[in-house]
Amino acid sequence: MRLNKLVMSVATLAVVSSGLLADTSAMDVEKVFEKECQGCHGPNHEGGVGSDLRPAVVAKKNSYALADTILNGRAGTAMPQFKEKFSKADADKMVDYIQHFKGKKIDTLTLDAVKSGWKKLNDRMAFFTKYPNPTDVVRNTDICFVTERDAERVAFVDGTNGKILSKHPAGFAVHVTVTNKRQPRYAYSISRSGLVTMFDLNTPGQQKIAEVQVGSDSRGLAVSPDGKFLMAGNYVPGGAILMDAMTLEPLKVYPTSSVIKANGDIDSSRVAGIFDTPYGPYIAFALKDGGHVYIVDYSKPNYPIVGDIPNIGEILHDGFLNEGKEIGRYLFIASQGSDVVGVVDFKTKSLVTKIYTGPSSKPHPGQGSSWYNEGLRQQLGATVNMNLGQVTIWDSNFDVIRQIPTAGGGLFIGTSEHTPFLWADNVIGGESAWNQIHLINKQTLELDRILTVGTEKGTITHPVTHKVMHEWKVPTVKDKDGKVLTPRILHAEPANHGHWQMVSEWNAGRIGIYEAETGKFVKYIEGLTTPTFTYSIEHRQTIPGA
Repeated sequence: MRLNKLVMSVATLAVVSSGLLADTSAMDVEKVFEKECQGCHGPNHEGGVGSDLRPAVVAKKNSYALADTILNGRAGTAMPQFKEKFSKADADKMVDYIQHFKGKKIDTLTLDAVKSGWKKLNDRMAFFTKYPNPTDVVRNTDICFVTERDAERVAFVDGTNGKILSKHPAGFAVHVTVTNKRQPRYAYSISRSGLVTMFDLNTPGQQKIAEVQVGSDSRGLAVSPDGKFLMAGNYVPGGAILMDAMTLEPLKVYPTSSVIKANGDIDSSRVAGIFDTPYGPYIAFALKDGGHVYIVDYSKPNYPIVGDIPNIGEILHDGFLNEGKEIGRYLFIASQGSDVVGVVDFKTKSLVTKIYTGPSSKPHPGQGSSWYNEGLRQQLGATVNMNLGQVTIWDSNFDVIRQIPTAGGGLFIGTSEHTPFLWADNVIGGESAWNQIHLINKQTLELDRILTVGTEKGTITHPVTHKVMHEWKVPTVKDKDGKVLTPRILHAEPANHGHWQMVSEWNAGRIGIYEAETGKFVKYIEGLTTPTFTYSIEHRQTIPGA
């Protein structure tokens, strides 16, 4: 009798431990946290854009409520739903992992470690000789990058006709793409998994030249205006990496494993935004957790840090540079923990002021918007905000002059000389808002029209009269279970010599193309996997620090 019970118990234990029962999870929660959660919540769960998840904060919180947040997200914040990826048991297991997290040691960034991940893939000079001109397009500046997040790829698209030219594996959740403005045949990407890749756009299929694994969790990337240097920013191990832009050879690392934070504590910091400027031989990088911006002078021997601007705010993230007079002199850097945009002066290497975007706003300008307003006779700047449906606009005195309501929190706001509008997405605003782009008139500073992509049709409507100005048919998209999806749209990028705006449809696998002048629908680029960030090489040639 006892033997039979023992056999049954062992058998039951085997089934449970193998994850075959409905209420168990086989998820490797630590790996999943690193991949899906660490970017917002931090490698040691210390928080950032996301909440502080250390046991001292969450251990006594209701585990059912925490699991519900994981599965269903939190409206009005950057916290997404994971119910499509996680089972209830997965969520429960993640909560248990978070509430009992013991912490982990983060390695210090070293040059030797980065150099060990450097690989030459093709002979750059052989390509340079063989392909003096682009083979797939008329001009290599016609090409647009598309990041295919979940496919771990970058795609290259002809921005004059929408044709997909090639696709390349480039690491998990490719985050940023940039081009070498001095030699625009060379372009670069960085993935959240820390892989930097260099491409030659003149070659058939835009072949890779080199790659380097700079870390395990990365975000930012920038090329010096002279075309000689590339800098990447790491979350893990924290720091920045300076590379030769022609080979990707690592030249110097700037570890941030021990920095003085705004509260006086000495701790590690992630590095988020990386910014080059035409104003001087500088590349700046932002200490996400430290609240500093460091300025590197790449024209001097050993590439020293020549500026340290502290106390900008908590959780520094993305930013952009001023246009117009003294182009590139000022860096507008978002502090998402303090709800400000810091204004860093490359000339004086100091903090000029802080632009307050509003309580709990969490500014996220993406690559920002800067334009000249004829009526005010001033260069203006703008950001969207993650937690509030509003666009914040400031003048050349760095005073906020307008807060324009939108439908929900956004990630990107963009414009160009060819469109009369600021194109502001609402992609963080929940399903009722994330299928809208708000088009704000750059001269009147009023909401001019709303672009909405529905499940069956799209519209351009007037925000006051609600009159439909344009309408088009939208192919319905369903998920794997047959549920109709509301397109989640973001990041409007100029293309086709400024005639088009390319809008990514994250969950629909396509890019919508719209007339820059009117917002009127043109056509779709199909056959993409979770397209998010787009980058027009021609447009970015004229934008400082982009």
